[in-house]
Amino acid sequence: MERQNDRRSLLMLTTSMVIYGTIGIFRRSIPLSSGLLACVRGFLGSAFLAAFVKLRGGTIRHGIPRKEVMRLILSGAMIGVNWIFLFEAFNYTTVATATLCYYMQPTIVILLSPLLLNEKLTGKKLLCAAAAIAGMVLVTGLPEASSASAFSASDNLKGILLGLGAAALYAAVIIVNKKGAPVDAYEKTILQLFSAAAVLVPYLLVTENFSALQLTSRDVLLLLVLGIVHTGIAYALYFGSMDGLRAQTIALFSYIDPVVALFLSALLLREPLTAAGMIGAVLILGSAAFSELTAGN
Repeated sequence: MERQNDRRSLLMLTTSMVIYGTIGIFRRSIPLSSGLLACVRGFLGSAFLAAFVKLRGGTIRHGIPRKEVMRLILSGAMIGVNWIFLFEAFNYTTVATATLCYYMQPTIVILLSPLLLNEKLTGKKLLCAAAAIAGMVLVTGLPEASSASAFSASDNLKGILLGLGAAALYAAVIIVNKKGAPVDAYEKTILQLFSAAAVLVPYLLVTENFSALQLTSRDVLLLLVLGIVHTGIAYALYFGSMDGLRAQTIALFSYIDPVVALFLSALLLREPLTAAGMIGAVLILGSAAFSELTAGN
């Protein structure tokens, strides 16, 4: 019975990672600004998760300490801006490059942990960071080296910087969450997703011309998929798999996400990886995975 539960948890985790890996492809197909897309995603994702918790017989408590609520709202706001940066990165460079830039998050956390988390910067961590940075150097030359690239050098650079900005913001979310008190995963995520959307509303009221929006039924369908499937369902599957798996297994399988993104980028968008890009990808993802898998050693 325990083995069946483990298999079920592993299937749930794998499915969530595959879903995450297709976000870049869907973003390219939705003709909305990144800010509006992030806002709708946050509202739809939080609504779905709240309904999911209710349907499974759970309750959404309101006893989170005020200080912790403010911390979650802050991290939610950073998630919203992080989404905007990532969605914009997909517009300016290849899905592969944007994804690999985004997976510099663990390296940023490693380098900031001695200052912000009072964690020791070991030789192993430094080696992982150096490998990831070397991989990033190779990846930044990926779009120019690809004859199939449809992006100019300036756009590629902008996409790379946006991807790294998204990584830095998500690293900040990780650090803020580590400083917080333990909170139910679903409850925390619902509040963060709602906050991610809510903080963007004033910005959108100033920057968006809502009267000019023209969405087809296909656009609406893709938007619902991004908000419900890529956010609500994927988060539900991810958190639902936690109890049946070891932390190392979760860390290892998390890298299905970028692998799927790289594969689909080449297969569907004709954005192939060069040899240098492949080496860079291995260095970035390998160093991040190694760092997480040996974190307790």
